[in-house]
Amino acid sequence: MPASATKPLRVAVLADSDTRWKWGALTADRVAPRDIHLDGFLLRGRATPTARQLGEVGVHADSLREVTAVEFLRAMREESYDVLVLALVGGGAQAMLHGLGRVWEDRPNRPVVVTGYVGVVYEKLADGLLLRHGADLVLANSRQDADRFRAVYDGVGADSSSVTEVALPFLGGAAYTGEHEPSAKQGHRPYTVVFAAQPSVPDSRGDRTYLLDRLLGHAPPHPRREGLLKLRSKPGEHTTHIEELPYQKLAQRLDPPPNFRLVYGHMGEILDRTDLLVTVSSTAALESLHRRIPTVVLTDLGIREALGNHHFVGSGCLASWDQLDAGHRPEPDPRWVARQGVAAEGSYETAFDAARARITELLERPGGLPPLAPYYTPVTAPGYLPGLLARHHLGPDGTPLPGAPAADKEPGPVRQIVRRAARGAYRHGVQRVAPVIRRMGEL
Repeated sequence: MPASATKPLRVAVLADSDTRWKWGALTADRVAPRDIHLDGFLLRGRATPTARQLGEVGVHADSLREVTAVEFLRAMREESYDVLVLALVGGGAQAMLHGLGRVWEDRPNRPVVVTGYVGVVYEKLADGLLLRHGADLVLANSRQDADRFRAVYDGVGADSSSVTEVALPFLGGAAYTGEHEPSAKQGHRPYTVVFAAQPSVPDSRGDRTYLLDRLLGHAPPHPRREGLLKLRSKPGEHTTHIEELPYQKLAQRLDPPPNFRLVYGHMGEILDRTDLLVTVSSTAALESLHRRIPTVVLTDLGIREALGNHHFVGSGCLASWDQLDAGHRPEPDPRWVARQGVAAEGSYETAFDAARARITELLERPGGLPPLAPYYTPVTAPGYLPGLLARHHLGPDGTPLPGAPAADKEPGPVRQIVRRAARGAYRHGVQRVAPVIRRMGEL
């Protein structure tokens, strides 16, 4: 066996939020054919995770640093990797694909480039997919997504061979063994109802207050149960989506019962003590279903594309708070679950075999890999692509624009203070000023 086949693969992950860092790092570990040395890069922006968020994710790298897009491209030119995972929004992925194409145009060997989605794909299917086209592997988290992805690429005449079926990389944990109703036995935990909150769904104060009221209202009739509101981020922090009305602030105006708590932390650890998972459309529902925990996707606000709960049509998990209060417990449809990559029947360990085999094949390809070839080019999308690239300070050909931020060293103390102040001002504007302006506009 050659030495190159035994040493760890050098893998880089570029992520733009805490959730995408979690997805990217865990994906890298799942799809790599052998042990890896992982270097993490956090793309500087409004959702750059804080140290607390990174600690809560619980994923570790051999190195981790914050970069601009241009700084990252420079690192990819100067350093050698076997695999690169782009854990970014669609526009960021497209910009990096073009920038990397420029950086690697004279390199005989380049890394295998992998990208995909953090969770359920329920909106902007064509837009998001075409922005990710050009990567060697575009990961689909389920059989259903793989079929949809290929249909989109084939439908526009783009190469669909990159679409590779896997599963969400963060599924796992012990299977649910049954309800834990309170008993006199000391140390026996109470029956626990968890509401998995989302930063942007729903987005109105009225809808979010309604959901909070219903969760709080579920607790008093069941005083020996525990109600938990699982939160993604603290006020002032951002994750993948902007949260203008944090549940923490809404809860401050209410009088919660003693058997209700706000909780943070790793979702897997929360699910360890969950007897009923309730959400609007969070990916946490798939984590819960994977572990066979009773799972409810709420219909109180309707079944609508804007909420994302339309994705769960046919799942058997749709229900309202009224039904839950009356004792209803959903029964997931096994055929629906099987098509969603949940792998509750025990096939999860093999879900990444195809991706590993594909990466191995590409790494061993004689003569190296061909240049990256995204579907969008200055010819196919002349009115769309330049603007996408310019947001990351790249020209139409992927070359950094004059004056692009690309410091050669860590910013000094003054620059760090200014950067933190700017982020704070942005988040204050999003969470305080913007909602006031909208309310004034409705008068």
